[in-house]
Amino acid sequence: MQPEPRASALHSSLLATLGAAIVSGDYPAGRVITLDGVSADHGLSRSVAREAIRVLESMGMVESRRRVGITIQPSGKWNVFDPRLIRWRLASPDRAAQLQSLSELRQGFEPAAAALAARRADPHQCRTMAAAVSDMVVHGRSGDFEAYLLADKVFHRTLLEASGNEMFRALTGMVEELLSGRTHHATLPATPSPTAVELHDEVARAIRLKDDAAAEKAMRAILDEAASRQ
Repeated sequence: MQPEPRASALHSSLLATLGAAIVSGDYPAGRVITLDGVSADHGLSRSVAREAIRVLESMGMVESRRRVGITIQPSGKWNVFDPRLIRWRLASPDRAAQLQSLSELRQGFEPAAAALAARRADPHQCRTMAAAVSDMVVHGRSGDFEAYLLADKVFHRTLLEASGNEMFRALTGMVEELLSGRTHHATLPATPSPTAVELHDEVARAIRLKDDAAAEKAMRAILDEAASRQ
């Protein structure tokens, strides 16, 4: 049975509030909280609080033990690939470190994914990436950054899917949260970089032409260009 819309919204809001508090250090590692305390502090029912704590526990951010309470866990135990955690960290004072960590991770897999996509992408995926680049050009010129962001997400999502590698595809949420975080937290210039758009076009073209070396090289250039602007 699905939760009612209002209950679901309250749960999501509380989850984001608690997650952000843990990430920022307002709830430091080792601190013990209780379900009743969370419920009272936020004026919400125990069932809403329980569900939020359950999710945080699945993310490795808290540990619940009978007769002890809910203990905030050190960052070394967190599921750092969870898109929600990435979103909270990008909105925190830890943003610079998170951006660097994510950028280094992307350097390790997206160029390889682009090379695989050049070997495995189907015509529909090639057309989707080409259309995404066209949309990036249009929205970059008009200054519609949300539409530009959406097109950028479509491009990278399709590329990871086109790689045919389920592990790479599973990292889509992480990449999308990074793209969103860089847009929403003003870590990008006032207008999209023409160089970045041109490099996306190079990747799309190399994949369409099945040139894996060129696709990998252009994808690496995208990441280098993005890192230089952080």
